[in-house]
Amino acid sequence: MDYKYIEQLLERYWQCETSLEEESELRTFFSQEKVPAHLLQYRDLFVYQQVQQEIGLGEDFDVRILAQVEAPVVKARRLTLAGRFMPLFKAAAVVAVMFSLGGIAQHTIFADEALDYNYDAYTDTYDDPEVAYKQVSSALMILSEGINKSQDQHLADSVRAGVVDMIKK
Repeated sequence: MDYKYIEQLLERYWQCETSLEEESELRTFFSQEKVPAHLLQYRDLFVYQQVQQEIGLGEDFDVRILAQVEAPVVKARRLTLAGRFMPLFKAAAVVAVMFSLGGIAQHTIFADEALDYNYDAYTDTYDDPEVAYKQVSSALMILSEGINKSQDQHLADSVRAGVVDMIKK
């Protein structure tokens, strides 16, 4: 027997191009006793749909589902106005503390130094410019050596940390 029409309907069914009548024809075909062996693999799909439509949900479905669902317990808490603004008060307190600490730090750092911004009253401490140049050069050399030393130390620390990581792995 030739089942090309059924095979064409199946192809269209998988591509979602069948109408409700064609799907009904497929269900009717697969609900028969004699189904060819190469189409037997699709039988369960179409028979299952038909069986499930016949079974239905039952009379006690709603009662069983509602028995499984627990009512959520909601604990209501009354919020006062101060409770609502508490995060804002905390943020304001943090900002006030930071400003206070900044003011204290600034006062302690600059308390000993009298800052002189009057450049007209400024006088040189050196009479000889070459002596001043040598002093500045030596100060910059000391600064340069300190920076190089700290960079070398940092490089040595990072190499040491890399070696330790490699050993751990």
